Amino acid sequence: MAGSSTVLSDDTLLSRIDRRLYSLEQVLSLVSGLAVFSLMILAVISVSGRNFFNVPLPGYVDWIEQAMPLIAFMGVAYTQRDGGHIRMDILVGRLKGRALWAAEFITTLAMIVLIALLIWGTFSHFQRAFDFNAPLWSRDSSMDIALPLWPAKLLAPVAFSVLLLRLCLQLWGYGRAFLSGAESPVAVPLIQSAAEQAQAEAEHVSGSPVDAPEDTQKETH
Repeated sequence: MAGSSTVLSDDTLLSRIDRRLYSLEQVLSLVSGLAVFSLMILAVISVSGRNFFNVPLPGYVDWIEQAMPLIAFMGVAYTQRDGGHIRMDILVGRLKGRALWAAEFITTLAMIVLIALLIWGTFSHFQRAFDFNAPLWSRDSSMDIALPLWPAKLLAPVAFSVLLLRLCLQLWGYGRAFLSGAESPVAVPLIQSAAEQAQAEAEHVSGSPVDAPEDTQKETH
């Protein structure tokens, strides 16, 4: 995205659902961060064991395989909500009003179709690995310490399902903004200018409000 973004809230049903879903997305993002931290600890244990005792951590690569879906997928909906995914704004960034919301609506709808296909594909992949009649309910396992792989394969469709809910909410928000002609709709990421982004970062670092630059104040007025 061409800069940072902000998401507005009010007392409408859309905004209330947005905040509820955002709470879930924050939890999933926290789990993703804890997975990264856990891998760091495992790396220290494995390297220390190899150097000092000549016994590396058994199944270190297997645990990395299990944790990768947590790291790769659990935070995608959280990032989508805050407008943090990278995209090309050469054209869309020049649009205003209903033209902007129409473009956002179309691109969000295309993403919904893509994510729905990914959910179908990844869940089928999980089903091929899961079997109630197999040991540990798994038809396949990791190569070193034989960890079942179906839990890791299940994480992808779960994370994509949360992302699908987020995209549907944003589609609702963009459609509502297009119909009403609102300049600052709720529950969708609003792009900030470079000056606004710098001000927000300065406020985050300092912990107190920072006056906007004079150029930004003139543009606002």
